[in-house]
Amino acid sequence: MELTFPSGPACVTATEVAAAYSAPSLLNHSMRVYAWAVALGGVHHVDFDAELLFVAAMLHDVGLAAEFDSHTKPFEVAGGHVAWVFAAGAGWPPGRRARLTEVIVRHMQADVDPAEDPEGFLLSRAAAADIAGRDVADLPAGLRAEVLERYPRLDLVDEFLRCFRDQADRKPDSSAGAAMRNDLATRMARNPLEGN
Repeated sequence: MELTFPSGPACVTATEVAAAYSAPSLLNHSMRVYAWAVALGGVHHVDFDAELLFVAAMLHDVGLAAEFDSHTKPFEVAGGHVAWVFAAGAGWPPGRRARLTEVIVRHMQADVDPAEDPEGFLLSRAAAADIAGRDVADLPAGLRAEVLERYPRLDLVDEFLRCFRDQADRKPDSSAGAAMRNDLATRMARNPLEGN
């Protein structure tokens, strides 16, 4: 599988936004998530909108940035709102803005129906693979090596856990709070991608 990324204006600008507001390890995480999502689309025979999926991958963790953090909403919901505003600025129609929001919010759900939301399904699965190692064996070994070389993990474990601990402390009923209670730190440390 050849590693390629969409290059339309919204994709270029979403990458700029992610680079401006994310730590380098989180930016690389977003790039890997898109690559894993595309690969999982092939594995699960899921057709998807590449532009929508790429923009969602770039912005799915923007709610963790201090500038966009909400003290009342889970980070994925706050990020969905930021993405809606981004998509409005990009000239996307209201329905497509709403889809982008849904995809980002659903990335923290364990089970998303691919027939109902193919991009949400792929983003959820890809993020879970990159963070906690879920179904990493479904990703072709050659692709894993190529993606990890191009977008190394850097200090992802420390940075991600720092963000999630902060979210969990302030919003214990959030998805981040649930992840921390379910021993996210151990799952991240055991992720096979950490050893590559």
